[in-house]
Amino acid sequence: MIIHLLGGGPDYLLPDLSLYQEPDVVWVGVDRGVYTLIEKGIQPAIAFGDFDSVSEAEFSMIEERVHELKKYKPEKDETDMEHALNWAITQEPLLVRLFGSTGGRLDHMFGNVQLLLQASLDNPLVQIEMIDVQNTIYIRTAGEYQIQKLAEKKYISFIPLSNDVKGITLKGFKYPLTNRHISLGSTLCISNELIDDYGTFSFSEGILMIVRSTD
Repeated sequence: MIIHLLGGGPDYLLPDLSLYQEPDVVWVGVDRGVYTLIEKGIQPAIAFGDFDSVSEAEFSMIEERVHELKKYKPEKDETDMEHALNWAITQEPLLVRLFGSTGGRLDHMFGNVQLLLQASLDNPLVQIEMIDVQNTIYIRTAGEYQIQKLAEKKYISFIPLSNDVKGITLKGFKYPLTNRHISLGSTLCISNELIDDYGTFSFSEGILMIVRSTD
């Protein structure tokens, strides 16, 4: 199963959602993202939110169109996206994608990155990604991974999220590395590119955020 969560981030940062309409996808709306899904002709299976970012008319449409609605008070300990992501993980999916989770308010965006980090660490068998029109972001712990060259997102950055990331080795990249150590705050591994159709990255200790971007 694949689960797609659409949050309330700016519409101009959304990719073409029709490209992600696989047969086994479950779409989940998060706050204003529910209304956005309906506008784009995509039926949400379930919706989460306090819905303080939609009008009364828009919320009435949401109530009419979505059979399973999880409505919360605005004064709560978890964000709407956290509620939705926690639910998604309980469904035991192979892949979760977060859309509408970047841009706009920076506190929301950084909060969503923190959710991505914690959920990825807690659920290593589930692939979790944040995607917008310009970026794909995911988390990896120590190991060796293959990565494919993509024309639409050719820049690849490796950002340390732990105090130290040890033994980074990059093969098939424009700027290769062999057994380098980087610390939190380092920009050594920003904006690399693959020169082969496939490359590998590996590291022996730490946590990395991988960001694939286009200009």
